[in-house]
Amino acid sequence: MRLLLCEDERSLSRAVEAILRKNNYSVDAVFNGADALDYIEAGNNYDGVILDIMMPKLDGIHATLQIRKESSVPIIILSAKTEDSDKILGLNIGADDYVTKPFNPLELVARVKSQLRRVEVLSNNVPSDVIYKAGGLEINDDLKKVTVDGEEVRLTPIEYNILLLLMKNKGKVYSINQIYENIWNEEAIGADNTVAVHIRHIREKIEINPKDPRYLKVVWGVGYKIEEKS
Repeated sequence: MRLLLCEDERSLSRAVEAILRKNNYSVDAVFNGADALDYIEAGNNYDGVILDIMMPKLDGIHATLQIRKESSVPIIILSAKTEDSDKILGLNIGADDYVTKPFNPLELVARVKSQLRRVEVLSNNVPSDVIYKAGGLEINDDLKKVTVDGEEVRLTPIEYNILLLLMKNKGKVYSINQIYENIWNEEAIGADNTVAVHIRHIREKIEINPKDPRYLKVVWGVGYKIEEKS
């Protein structure tokens, strides 16, 4: 597995790179967002990207925005900022996960492994002939393909897994904590904002009017579901 690490603090970058390599990852390390984009645009195929937010030349926020225009590669953001607003911003602009400094390097490795496992599941094209439908919304879980009224939409691995969970269980209401624990495979502590941001992204991609969703419904005070009849 090949990772792109973008962290301008050289000592931290070396430490993170060392532990990632110890866990058998190939790592390209750069020190600003502009170089990260150059590496990606040069045709390097990465399985995951780790980006610091505060960097010279181009920060992690704008680098993530640029990457998301062309790729759904898993992105983990690193930041010394701890406020919820900063975490939400990172998720809003397309990041898949967020790790706050200072962090235990082993936690970061665990986060990387978790993101790459999701991609591996999505890439496992063992024939299943399983298609889930709700009106014009369709998931072909063999091809890992989502379409709305015949038009393909591109989801990140987390978005896909959330939608697949709800599509497999049409009509069943999942609480935010249940969604988080099913998708992230860890205890849901303060999961509200994280799940809500991904739900909003899914709606923006599958709904004609995200503010009046046809498929992905909220049951106020309870959770979310896919409408059985759309």
